[in-house]
Amino acid sequence: MMSAMAKTNKSTTRKKLASKKSSRRTLPRIGREILFESDSTYLLKLVVVVILGTLWLKFSTPLVWLGIPLNALPLGLLAGIIAIKLFEKHQSDRKIWYAVLVVIGIVSYFVPAGIVV
Repeated sequence: MMSAMAKTNKSTTRKKLASKKSSRRTLPRIGREILFESDSTYLLKLVVVVILGTLWLKFSTPLVWLGIPLNALPLGLLAGIIAIKLFEKHQSDRKIWYAVLVVIGIVSYFVPAGIVV
């Protein structure tokens, strides 16, 4: 009776040790994260996106197209969308850049910035 009980205890402790080892393997190690780009590259991209978002072609007299008056065209916004699509590899990063570009574009529409024709 004692030997059967000792065998079951040994087998359960082995299983517990094996499960602890496997759970340790799946956890990421601290400091081993994968960096896609350096901080300076990220900051440069942010500055470029902000500058592109602020570029508007504004008209001194509004143009009328199909009955809709156009005060300005977002040239930088369109160029920024194309640039992000071409140069950004990861979809999650593209979503962030699109969001930044749209917010800067909307805010800069109401600010007196842009090229006035």
